[in-house]
Formats: sequence, structure tokens, C-alpha cells
Amino acid sequence: MAVPKSKISKSRRNMRRAHDSLTAANVAECPNCGELKRPHHVCGACGYYGDREVVDATEA
Repeated sequence: MAVPKSKISKSRRNMRRAHDSLTAANVAECPNCGELKRPHHVCGACGYYGDREVVDATEA
């Protein structure tokens, strides 16, 4: 059975966990309608991707 050879201090344990925090999602403004959307994704409000309509807005 695996048993630690010595105690891991709170400082060392917390340093290991320093990179485990969640990051906020990136958002970009839609150039067509101004709604917030994820970068490189079709806008859910108007159905545009860049300067062209990809999805009919009534479908989405």
C-alpha cells in the first residue's frame, strides 16, 4: 500500500493546486447585432458568422 514518506505542507499542497482554478469564458461582440457571443462561433441571436448569414434567425 502506498504511504507518504513525509507530510506535505499546506504551502506545498496549495502551490500544486495553483493552476486548478477555472477561467472565465471568452466573449466577443457580434459585429452584426452587438450581442455577446463566443469567438469563432455563429451568433445565437442573429445567425450571422462574420459578415454573412449562416443560420436563419427564426430557426435558432
